Amino acid sequence: MKVMVFDVPAENGGALSILKEFYREVKFYEDKNIQWIFVLSKPMLKETKNIKIIRYPWAKKSWLHRMYFDQIKAPKLVRKFNPDKIFSLQNVIIPRVKVEQIIYIHQSLPFVNHRFSIRENKLFWVYQNIVSKIIFKSIKRSKKVIVQLNWFKDACIEKTAVAEEKIKVIPPKVNIDIKKYFSPTENSLSTFFYPAGASYYKNHRTIVEACKKLKSKGVNNYKVLFTLTGNENEHLATLYNRVIKENLQVEFLGSISREDVFKYYSKTVLIFPSYIETFGLPMLESKMHKGVILAANTPFSHEILDGYENAYFFNAFDSDELATLMIHISKGKINFIDDVSVEKKISKVLLIDEVLD
Repeated sequence: MKVMVFDVPAENGGALSILKEFYREVKFYEDKNIQWIFVLSKPMLKETKNIKIIRYPWAKKSWLHRMYFDQIKAPKLVRKFNPDKIFSLQNVIIPRVKVEQIIYIHQSLPFVNHRFSIRENKLFWVYQNIVSKIIFKSIKRSKKVIVQLNWFKDACIEKTAVAEEKIKVIPPKVNIDIKKYFSPTENSLSTFFYPAGASYYKNHRTIVEACKKLKSKGVNNYKVLFTLTGNENEHLATLYNRVIKENLQVEFLGSISREDVFKYYSKTVLIFPSYIETFGLPMLESKMHKGVILAANTPFSHEILDGYENAYFFNAFDSDELATLMIHISKGKINFIDDVSVEKKISKVLLIDEVLD
């Protein structure tokens, strides 16, 4: 059997993690008679006797380059290598080829209730109003669809009316060696941590607005930590300048290692105000550290945290509600549960098993 794996978009973050995890499954899969062809852009993966890596860095240069690759180059590659199956990790199928295709959907923008106007964010508007149509068509035409959580499966069915059995749910793997669990102290309960990138929907602004509300109330015995520098984009630069100008209790740590992220889980309260996610990995990681979590009231947050006693939810756009929670937490006005269940949401099914099934 010959399988082609397409993942041109993956370059960093969650998309790259998914690609690397699947590559590891392929690399250590016992049947070495299966030939694998990975079609990528920039990631450097090693070839083996049964794994071939083809890289096209130029496909990431612009939208036009990507469109040319998807519509012209990718179908040519399929016809050249003549695979038995295609596994697309890039949310859409390869067009105009007569090969069984399985797609992995991890772009949640077309599926969430929150809608972006073209004035608010042009790129997100494009994803929700143009790219979404391509993704929906791909779901209908593919043999199988793989998503990370049940809320996403339900959303796919609602948007495309495909059969429930066509969509498989496989949560991402989380292998963490917990060195220290969260301990509720005066310092840990008054230090709030948000490990997230700079995308607009990560919603750092609600935290900054909450800090302004706390300052107006004379509350300053707390600290908020962002894993950003403040110059990632225009939106973040505006927030950074506001923090500096108004002397808010926010510290920009910059990028930190995963090991340091885990250390912070054991000594800080996680705030997760993001309202658009496929999974929301920091919530699961903090939960595994038995930490206190303040999360936006979203379907993905509830799927990960429902039943977890140390989780509290707030409206993602209500900074007053978040500020109130932060005051209660920092003053120790919570009933911290030390012996909480932290069962991992990890599927025993491997991605490779679904691809080869």
